[in-house]
Amino acid sequence: MDGNGRWAKKRFLPRIAGHRRGVEAVRAMIKACVDLGVEYLTLFAFSSENWRRPAEEVSLLMQLFVRALEQEVARLHENQIRLRVIGDLSRFEPKLVTLIQQAEALTCNNTRLTLTIAANYGGRWDILQATHRLLADKPDLATSFTEDELTPYLSMSYTREPDLFIRTGGEQRISNFLLWQLAYTELYFTDTLWPDFDAKALNHAVHSYQQRERRFGRTSEQLRESLGSRASAPGGGPPDA
Repeated sequence: MDGNGRWAKKRFLPRIAGHRRGVEAVRAMIKACVDLGVEYLTLFAFSSENWRRPAEEVSLLMQLFVRALEQEVARLHENQIRLRVIGDLSRFEPKLVTLIQQAEALTCNNTRLTLTIAANYGGRWDILQATHRLLADKPDLATSFTEDELTPYLSMSYTREPDLFIRTGGEQRISNFLLWQLAYTELYFTDTLWPDFDAKALNHAVHSYQQRERRFGRTSEQLRESLGSRASAPGGGPPDA
């Protein structure tokens, strides 16, 4: 969700004003995903590299995170949305960690949409922590283990890999997000700043996704044969982002 600071700067506002507007954009995006029938929405809210930002901005972001949890979780629960938070929570204040745990517990049985917030998250960290946990559980695998053996220890093990990755704000890179999980995800980059990214912009991204041929290593001919053999099966839903 890139571009909060630039959105504020263009309007001669402090950066935190852009982050507050970004929270409003999150609300709108959740609704848009529910309307589309998306089952999983994952938002990269704070990377492990974001601690390098000015201390005042980091502090304000943490306060905004606390406030958002205090104000939004009940609404998420009422709308049958499950909240998950992935990342290294050890650097967060105890109050924030407690709010996260309470929110996850409250919404754990909701099934309409799973909203995942990546906070103090990095893709490299994810792979490392998964490896450490695997070897702690199964030290006999220290010399050799498979992808299938590692996958259950990754932060997003509770869902399938994403179909669509969207980055706002004009940058065209993944920036250490879900490095393992994005191996075959379709990438979509837009110049739109996150506070301006709305349902219409999401529809553009989904339309772009729908025009693509996802082969997963197969040829186009193989894909057509596979689709032809399943022509009578129900059609797939919208992508998970």
